[in-house]
Amino acid sequence: MYFIPRPTQSYSPPMPTPLILLPGLMCDHSVWSPLLPLLAHQQVHIADHGDSDSLIEMAQRLLKTAPPLFDMAGHSMGGRVALEVYRLAPERVRRIALMNTGYLPLAAGEAGEKERAGRMHLLNLAQTQGVRAMAAQWVQHMVAPERLQDQSLINTILDMFERKSAAVFERQLHALLNRPDASDVLANIRIPCLVMTGEHDAWADVAQHRAMADLLLSKTGVTVIPQAGHILTMEEPQAVAQVFLNWLA
Repeated sequence: MYFIPRPTQSYSPPMPTPLILLPGLMCDHSVWSPLLPLLAHQQVHIADHGDSDSLIEMAQRLLKTAPPLFDMAGHSMGGRVALEVYRLAPERVRRIALMNTGYLPLAAGEAGEKERAGRMHLLNLAQTQGVRAMAAQWVQHMVAPERLQDQSLINTILDMFERKSAAVFERQLHALLNRPDASDVLANIRIPCLVMTGEHDAWADVAQHRAMADLLLSKTGVTVIPQAGHILTMEEPQAVAQVFLNWLA
């Protein structure tokens, strides 16, 4: 008796699930760029919201070109878009990360009017003095206080904003002011969910992220990046990338 040897087959490890990164208000690929060298083994796609003026339209735009199954991370407004993607097509999302973001609609009464007035003030600046002048005021509250002296970082953020027009800013503000309540989406997420913000994020603070995490079925905790504000991917990319790699593993 003898055995016919089987042909030797080389082993090919499975391809990682594509990771789609969703930028926030007036942001583009630059907000994610510092992470990319640290995520070299991932198949990464960066979403473009185009001229959309609603979060639902942004989500629909992403789904038209996205792979059948993907991981997804949304930053700031992109986190809200990610929740709408999950609302529309939960079967296509393997993992979701929500970063420096929120889930509630515009508040009623005085609080909502205060937010609207603040956003309209920035829009007026962009329309009358230019997007860069608006961004120079906006960024004062969007990075950790000690990073305001980092001119390289600040200029990179201002350059990113300046690549978009005041008209795009107006459409994206319209999307945010008319945002849907995503409480029900959070309560129905049945996949691994990462919730992350910066220690010094004055716009989407730690308490807001704890409220989001409490709605999740998994009751996951909140990852807080020390010494980072709202733009944590650009402020502390190595720390964020390490969290990403652990989340994706």
